[in-house]
Amino acid sequence: MSSKGVSVDLRGSGTPVLMMHGIGGNADSCAPLAELLTAHGYRTISWDAPGYGKSTDASIHEDHVDVAAALLNELETGPVHVFGTSWGGVIGTQLAARYPELVSSLVLASSTRGSCLTRESADRMLKRISELGEVGSVAFAARRFRRLVSPVTPITVAEAVRSGMAAVRLPGYSAAARMMARTNNAVVLTALKVPSLVVVGRDDFVTGVEESRFVAKLIPGAAFEILEDAGHAALQEQPGPMAEAMLGFWADRA
Repeated sequence: MSSKGVSVDLRGSGTPVLMMHGIGGNADSCAPLAELLTAHGYRTISWDAPGYGKSTDASIHEDHVDVAAALLNELETGPVHVFGTSWGGVIGTQLAARYPELVSSLVLASSTRGSCLTRESADRMLKRISELGEVGSVAFAARRFRRLVSPVTPITVAEAVRSGMAAVRLPGYSAAARMMARTNNAVVLTALKVPSLVVVGRDDFVTGVEESRFVAKLIPGAAFEILEDAGHAALQEQPGPMAEAMLGFWADRA
């Protein structure tokens, strides 16, 4: 637990990798992928975002990017590879833009420019807050989790995705949804100067392959890869191929 109340799961040793989960997950979502990366000599730092998992609700701050930067400075990591899935990728994009000295490369998985692309998309994101407050996290997860995974994803993996979403808390989720609703990273992406890889599952029906492809086109020199038999929760559905894509990307730029 950091001095700011943010919990991190630290694994392995070597080159550090900051791993940031999506809006319906927590540090456990990154665990299968983190385990594979540590086996290849990396040190993984998987956070529970403010108000998620073991992080306290008191850690909630309107600027998740500043919280992430403060965490890295407190851990004295030096520059890190940043991995962010979905909402985590939106945070990672802004971290790389605002604090380039802290980021050696950026991997965006199943990510997006943000939810402030239109008034309607921002409103849809904000409506999730009231839905979660009305029905509770268990019912909220039951309504949503199947869209996050490929039709061919094993039920055990789909259940892990559902379980993670069922653990979200309203304060943390609300802060995350508000951040997404006010964010459009289109201009930010075009100005990134760190090596970047964009990865998406072929069966991502949430943000979608075309959004990820567009994100990759916006980033100067970005690599782009599609993972088969994976949906929006690709890091949990296909951690092996995800790790292979990341390791290959880093090796090419070593």
